[in-house]
Amino acid sequence: MASEAHGSGGATGYIVHHLTPLKIGEGFWTFNLDTFFFSAFLGFLFIYIFKKAADKAVSGVPGPLQNFVEMIVEFVDTQVKDSFHGRSGLIAPLALTIFCWVFLMNTMDLLPVDLLPAIAGIFGIEYLRVVPSTDLNGTFAMSISVFFLILFYSIKVKGPIGFAKEMLLTPFGPWMLPFNLLLKLVEELAKPISLGLRLFGNMYAGELIFILIALLPWWVQPALSFPWAVFHILIITLQAFIFMVLTIVYLSLAHEDH
Repeated sequence: MASEAHGSGGATGYIVHHLTPLKIGEGFWTFNLDTFFFSAFLGFLFIYIFKKAADKAVSGVPGPLQNFVEMIVEFVDTQVKDSFHGRSGLIAPLALTIFCWVFLMNTMDLLPVDLLPAIAGIFGIEYLRVVPSTDLNGTFAMSISVFFLILFYSIKVKGPIGFAKEMLLTPFGPWMLPFNLLLKLVEELAKPISLGLRLFGNMYAGELIFILIALLPWWVQPALSFPWAVFHILIITLQAFIFMVLTIVYLSLAHEDH
């Protein structure tokens, strides 16, 4: 496919083609179908793997799948215990879901850039982006969902009056009420924006590097793609971990009632 792009739209056309999502609708009501499909597919894959491990769990010597799942659960549980200081039965399952789901979405970036788009082309699908975390709509959807949870628990734990006092009276007291509100709004809105942009920026840059490597001569690609893929494994794991930890920290702050 890279050679075809050189012949038709050149390198620029090839890059634009790979960065164009499969979408329907116009303007605000534009939906990126590939992001929806791969996000849902990877979400169901996560549920299937963990359910299969739970169904086949034994009290004796665990099998490879059970051992792997238990290792992930223990790792996430440790992070929750270290970072979350409130009481909630939702935080640990939420953290586990975020880490595994984001990691699976990021892992799609390790597939050859032309593999799934070429298969989709056989069925007449012109555009296809296979990494949901390189779509700003997808990363912001997750970060906004976390933001709503932050607001929900802030009001639930502190009460409407306590939440209003925190927004209006801190950090400088009642005499600086408008300035306090402005600072708190910036502080709260920065949480979902930083969550969404951090994941999107890192994964988008990684995808773009893979695309640029695919434009190089075939005899150069293995020497660059393999080292970058190995390094990228660290990036996709780190980004999933950061998204999970920041979510835990933000929800822990929401549970603090002074």
